[in-house]
Amino acid sequence: MDNMKIIFVSGAYRANSKEGISQNIETARIWAIKLWQLGFAVICPQLNSAHFDGACDDEVWIEGYKEILRRCDYIFMLPNWEKSEGAKAELEMAKQEGIDIIHSGELI
Repeated sequence: MDNMKIIFVSGAYRANSKEGISQNIETARIWAIKLWQLGFAVICPQLNSAHFDGACDDEVWIEGYKEILRRCDYIFMLPNWEKSEGAKAELEMAKQEGIDIIHSGELI
């Protein structure tokens, strides 16, 4: 079996309500499943630290996910990623690191 490529799911986590956060997590979960079905090994931060709010300072999550992203082959931009400051920063970092970018619209 060929080596699986690792893909990082990037998009909104934060929202104005717990329901909004849950919806963002669900959107990421749906896309993560699709990516697994396409043969990727998927890193999905929205699921990995779902509802961990307040357990650590936000900077812990941000720096940890930057390190994980550095080790990925691809970044996958969820629908509406443009509304997330974190996703914008992850995309810029991916560009700087030479990580290949896939947008959700490319898989529909």
